[in-house]
Order: sequence, then structure tokens, then C-alpha cells
Amino acid sequence: MEDVKLTKLSKCAGCGAKVGAGVLSKLLSDLPVLTDSNLLVGFDKSDDAAVYRMNPEQAIVQTIDFFPPIADDPYLFGQIAATNALSDVYAMGGEPKLALNVMCVPETMPKETVHQILRGGYEKCAEAGTIICGGHSIFDDEPKYGLSVTGFVHPEHFWRNIGARPGDILFLTKPIGIGILTTAQKADLLDEKTKDRIIDLMTTLNRSARDVLVRYRVHACTDVTGFSLMGHLYEMCGGSDVSAQIDVSAIDLIPEALSFARMGILPEGMYRNRTFAEAAVEPGDTELAVCDMLFDPQTSGGLLCAVDPSDADAVYRALKEAVPSAQRIGTIVEKREKAIYLR
Repeated sequence: MEDVKLTKLSKCAGCGAKVGAGVLSKLLSDLPVLTDSNLLVGFDKSDDAAVYRMNPEQAIVQTIDFFPPIADDPYLFGQIAATNALSDVYAMGGEPKLALNVMCVPETMPKETVHQILRGGYEKCAEAGTIICGGHSIFDDEPKYGLSVTGFVHPEHFWRNIGARPGDILFLTKPIGIGILTTAQKADLLDEKTKDRIIDLMTTLNRSARDVLVRYRVHACTDVTGFSLMGHLYEMCGGSDVSAQIDVSAIDLIPEALSFARMGILPEGMYRNRTFAEAAVEPGDTELAVCDMLFDPQTSGGLLCAVDPSDADAVYRALKEAVPSAQRIGTIVEKREKAIYLR
């Protein structure tokens, strides 16, 4: 068991294992929902986390996220899973404070491997100033790990994935292509330099991006994960009743991922994301492989936000000093026939 790579123990890697957005919306469509005037955000608009008002000055942000291994090293897997779970709180403009482990492990997995996964999660949470105070674990044939995270935010100053306005400028804070590269990694096609780069991206907290953005007028925000850049932007546009014009040349596409996309090495989640959002996207003359990357499921991706145009230049300058890749990728426009127009 010690010689088995973690990624070989699962069919999907990271956020590529997520149920497709279209399927998920159908599963949730007729569930009974208890109403409460203090529940400021539920699951009705596909937001990243729930927000519950405790008093006029404080609200709880609550989320959960876990997935199968996306790295063979158990310590790195724990770090990536924790970074990804914490991101949902940052995407709401909140600060994560408490977390619970969620873990599934094969009965034959060595104790040291389990310990290293947990150590990765604990150390990343410590970096975020978040306390892991317990959790739950079960036996399963495929290993899985993540966190339930509780954070705090002001009840009148949090972000949602809806609220974008015509004229807003769209920013993205990490490159695109993680899903394709982790798919290539499962086939042992990545060199060490590329492996190191994607690990660095997936273990970079979105805290720095959040800390910049809270100083400006952000009208909508989400983190780009399993539903892809196009999937998450489609949800933002639909919930905001607007459309978006995207400058494809401004998007930071990881070159190695684009090369694999041109070879047809693509994750299964990319096809689910196309099924969900492709009809809402006008691709223009965008190359097919580039379009594939825009539907690529990301794990621990960056923040996608719609910023008031008068703040855009200042946001861009500040983000360039704070995040792995500050990208000014497009503009929110009045609602048109399609939700997203690539150019």
C-alpha cells in the first residue's frame, strides 16, 4: 500500500469529481426549505457558502468541501483540500475561523499516510488563522478529504455570486488549466517543474485576494473551482440578469495545459461543464482547445469578481502585488441573447 500513488486510488481528481452544475440544480430543485429572515444566503443561487446573521454586526459564513486525491503526496493533498475548502469563505468576503475535518480512508491505508493528509490540512488552516477543532472520518474504498469551515463577515458587507452590474470589470486571480494538468499527471505526463507550479497554485490561499478586494466596491464574487470559469461566470450572469464580454487573450492560460488540450487530454469534468454552460456561450472565433480550457474544472482556483469600474484600475494595481496572476478579463454588459461572449 505504501507504494500506491494516492491519485491512482480514485477515478476523479480534486474538484473534477464534483457533480455537474446542471445535474446538481435538478437534484436540489424541489427540496423543502425552512425559511428564516436571518438566513441571508442559502443554496437558491448556487453561492459558495451560506450566510446567517447573528446580530447587526456579525454573520456566520458556513461551507463544506472535500474531494478525492489530486496529489500523490498525502501532505500536499491535505494542503490542497484545505486551501480549496477555505476558499469558499474568502469568496464571500469572510474570514475563516473554525474548521472540522471530513475524511474517508481505505481500511488498509497506513496510519502515517492518514497522519500526513491531516497534517497538511492543519498546517494550511494554521496559515489561514483557522482552528481545526474536530471532524468525522469513515472507511471507504477511495480516500477523500476536506473541511467544513465556519467564518465570519459583516451582515451588510459580504459578497455573493450575484449582483454584477453593467459596466463592472471582471477580474480573475489565478491561472486556468489545473484540471487538464492533473488529468495529465494521472497519466504520468507532467515534468517536475509543471508539477511544482500547479501544487504552488493549488496551495495558495485566496486570502491575499480577499484582503485586497474588501477595500473596494465588489458587486459579485465567486471562486473558480469544479464548474470552470465559464460555468461559474454563467451562474454569475444568470443570477445578476446580465451578460459578459470576455477578452480571451487577457486570460492567463497555463501554456502546458493548452498543449495538452490541443492533444485532446481533457478531464471528464470539462465535458460536464460544457453540457451545463456551452449553450450560453458565444465562442466567436476562439480556438476549440482554448474553449476547452475555459470549461476546465479547477481545483482551488482563483477568485472571479465583478468590480465597480471606478475602482478597476486601483484593484488591478493592488492585485498584481498580491496574487499569483492578476487578470482583467472582461466587462459586464446589459443582458443579451447569450450570457457570455468571447472575443
